Amino acid sequence: MAGHSKWANTKHRKAAVDAKRGKIFSRLSKDITMAAKAGGGDPDANAKLRTMLLKARAANMPADNIDRAVKKGTGELPGVIYEEFVYEGYAPHGIAVVVEVTTDNKNRAASEIRSTFGKRGGNLAGANAVAFMFNRCGQFLIANDQTDEEKLMDIALEAGAEDIKSEEEGFEVLAPITEYDTVSQALADAGIEVASSELAYLPETLTPITEASEAKSIMNLIDALDDLDDVQNVFHNADIAEGLIED
Repeated sequence: MAGHSKWANTKHRKAAVDAKRGKIFSRLSKDITMAAKAGGGDPDANAKLRTMLLKARAANMPADNIDRAVKKGTGELPGVIYEEFVYEGYAPHGIAVVVEVTTDNKNRAASEIRSTFGKRGGNLAGANAVAFMFNRCGQFLIANDQTDEEKLMDIALEAGAEDIKSEEEGFEVLAPITEYDTVSQALADAGIEVASSELAYLPETLTPITEASEAKSIMNLIDALDDLDDVQNVFHNADIAEGLIED
């Protein structure tokens, strides 16, 4: 579950990820392999790979796993051929959903995603059905104890970030896709630990959800999609009121 700046939702996702660490390592392995395949295995010359390696180390991913993922991408080790796809649809109560997939079997992934939408009260839609409701950009969440706003502005804006928002629990830094790797590296070089960083689909407008029953039906679908092996990220435009989902 990912997509916008609500720290409660980020906490919910982190708790779910911590409960299934094998899934997050699998996701990171795919990301590293795809980055190495696209730009080579040298992180100094491949900004996307460098960013993925930073995320892997932050997640305490074993070094052997990281090394294998890189070598699969560069062809030094045999591995499956992954493809990336984006699926769009609706959760219950008209919530727009974007699902990012990295898979070695498109037919399997499509079937599982369609089935999950159908069984959980949602609907899989066609391309561009909901993507226009989202802004594709880099998103970084940084806790208050990592930096102050003035320092963060100096570092992030100089590196190419386009917006910094101060929230109760920390800062949200937004950057164009083209500057994501540069901003990520600048934050790392400054010793600023990032609570969450990703290329996100951020909703242009949010749909408020204030009823527990509605929140439960939406999250049943979001979490079920997130559990699928081929799914890398799930983004949505639900603004679920605090306390309606568990941290």
